[in-house]
Amino acid sequence: MSEISSYIVRKFETFLSWRSRKVNDQAFLFTLAFLTGVVSGAFAALLKVVIRHISLFWTSGMHIHGVNIPLLAIPVVGILLTGIYQRYVIHANLTHGSRRLSADLAAGNYSLPSYLTYAPMVASSLTLGFGGSAGSEGPIAYTGAAVGSNIGKLFRVSPRMMMIMVGCGAGAGIAGIFKAPMGGALFTLEVLKMQLTTMSVMALILACVTSAMTAYVLSGYTVDLSYVQMHQFDASVAPWIIGLGIVCGLYSVYYSYIMALMDRTYGRIRNPWIKNGLSGLVLAVLLFIFPAMYGEGYGMMGHLLNGDLHAMMNCSAFSRMATDGWPIVLVAGGIVLTKCFAASASNCGGGVAGDFAPTLFAGCILGFFFASSVNLIFGLDLPVSGFAFMGMAGVMSGAIRAPFMALFLTVEMTNGFILFLPLLVVAAISYGVVRLFNKPVYYKE
Repeated sequence: MSEISSYIVRKFETFLSWRSRKVNDQAFLFTLAFLTGVVSGAFAALLKVVIRHISLFWTSGMHIHGVNIPLLAIPVVGILLTGIYQRYVIHANLTHGSRRLSADLAAGNYSLPSYLTYAPMVASSLTLGFGGSAGSEGPIAYTGAAVGSNIGKLFRVSPRMMMIMVGCGAGAGIAGIFKAPMGGALFTLEVLKMQLTTMSVMALILACVTSAMTAYVLSGYTVDLSYVQMHQFDASVAPWIIGLGIVCGLYSVYYSYIMALMDRTYGRIRNPWIKNGLSGLVLAVLLFIFPAMYGEGYGMMGHLLNGDLHAMMNCSAFSRMATDGWPIVLVAGGIVLTKCFAASASNCGGGVAGDFAPTLFAGCILGFFFASSVNLIFGLDLPVSGFAFMGMAGVMSGAIRAPFMALFLTVEMTNGFILFLPLLVVAAISYGVVRLFNKPVYYKE
């Protein structure tokens, strides 16, 4: 075995020597970007599968028409297990992955440890599979960045190329988890704010396209958020679309304020067991009242976009209420107001998750709430599913302060390009409303 290992090492050294003499850095960068995209896309698909199976294990026996007492315990167990994994198994804090990645980039630390290629995925699976009301994009971005960094270290690239590899990996992680190549590239450019040359941006796009296609193939050529009842844009509802953009912006300020407030609150708790237990309890109570917030929420958003309104009320005390009129609108309003508390409990109290999916979910419910309320008050017939769809881009744009990424993520993950114009309007107005406030709103996920 040792002879085989020595032979492989010698051949690899020979290859590296040949590469340095025969292949220039720019050409080799594209090869490594492609490899990073394949690995990151495969990891993103794997993470989705693991989270889905853990969630199905806990939720398959729940009663659709009635309350489910286990919801008061499952999220607490998930947060506690995630905390134990971080403290006693890997001895590292993985919360707020993209924030930590931004700090690494700002400090010029492009050599990420190898355990980050898998540890955020394990921790995220525990948090989200047990009901964490957040997303998997933060952990997979950190994982993708670590994949790019370790591939760069393996092939001994220059420090400048190492920085590009980290950016390619982070974007590829986002592209793979959402199956949205442009959204992933814009994450690196708009959220991480990496300054890249034209050639570097092309390598980033290659990594993101490869990652998205890899995840798409491995998931059986399916999208995570199917919107089959999409309609063409109707210009007659333009004033209400502008109104939705304003509402999304104001809600984004509220959402971000609560997230920042809860982040500081959990941060003051020094005992990790108390912090994990308290955040798990807050999450459990909210999921018991509104089970629709369980996990990432893509399934719930898909139901809402395609007219299955009762899915929002299943497994709760509201399950026997009517799905038309004010009852379901009030339930949606309750979800909108409390989603930020559930997301902060999942992210700030010891869980490992992301902030993009919660803003998409909150925006979807907010759009439904806005259109349904207008229809009931003014006797109109606004397309509720269309406004729910536009709300996704609106809240993400305002809460994350990344309008272009929000726009492309929303259309790419649903193939909703025919509504690109109204999505652009809502995202731009929401972002503009948020920018009117001088104080920063939360952190970039």
